[in-house]
Amino acid sequence: MNANDIRTTITNTIIESLEAGGLPAWRKTWAADPNGLGLATSLSTGKQYNGINQLLLQVLAMKHGYQCKWFGTFNQIKSAGASVKKGEKAIQIVLFRPITRDRINEVGEQTEDKFFVMRTFNVFNVQQTTDGLDQFRIGFAQPTNTIFERFEMMDRLVEAANVYLRHGGNKAFYSPSGHYIQMPFRHQFESSEAYYATLAHEMIHHTEKAIEFDRSQNDAYALGELVAELGSSFLLAELGLPASENMENCAAYLQHWLKAMKGDTKFIFKAAATASKAVEHLLSHVRVLVTEEVGTC
Repeated sequence: MNANDIRTTITNTIIESLEAGGLPAWRKTWAADPNGLGLATSLSTGKQYNGINQLLLQVLAMKHGYQCKWFGTFNQIKSAGASVKKGEKAIQIVLFRPITRDRINEVGEQTEDKFFVMRTFNVFNVQQTTDGLDQFRIGFAQPTNTIFERFEMMDRLVEAANVYLRHGGNKAFYSPSGHYIQMPFRHQFESSEAYYATLAHEMIHHTEKAIEFDRSQNDAYALGELVAELGSSFLLAELGLPASENMENCAAYLQHWLKAMKGDTKFIFKAAATASKAVEHLLSHVRVLVTEEVGTC
């Protein structure tokens, strides 16, 4: 079966699944890291920050790309056996502390005054620290029952296509501005197949500039997701990876985006054509390498 036959078979299988209905909801195939970005939490007390501090820390964590929820002062970090990296800048937060003071009132009686005093503190994210604090870092909790099998063809393609691949956090996405792919750590996925299926999806997004996919067009986001999911299925199938055998999650995911596009199944054919273009672009990097290797033998 050639590449066109593979892609046609996959597209038809997905359309049949969509038309049949009764698909389960799409599910995320990786687990959230307990140290991943969520509500900002104090390193010293283990309690979540409140009020404006919570908002401030979450916004700045996203701005600076921190994937960890833990923050501490310079001294707290030092006491825990680590240190702040040279050149890292602190984030200033506020703390209102209750103060009680004795005073003599207008009739000469001793009474208590209670009021709050605002103090500022400088805190750092755990990712701004040197070695140490391992139990607070992303990827600390390693499952004991997961055996991760690496698939050489996909790893080779990532390297050949010069994909900037980063690991950490609880989200999988492609950043157009930074031109990189962010993935959770491998051990967070329920299987190696699930990891590579997610990676393939993001790699299709990674080709958008090269294949001149226009993100400003109408329905671009929904169409882009259709392209990425179809393209990942094509790519995995052509590389011979086991993830291509399970179409259920893929079809459920596509069904969601087709609904967003008013259920018009004609978009699946447009998406399939664009996905094929993206896959050809990715595989061209591997084919070039194979040709060079054969030529040097």
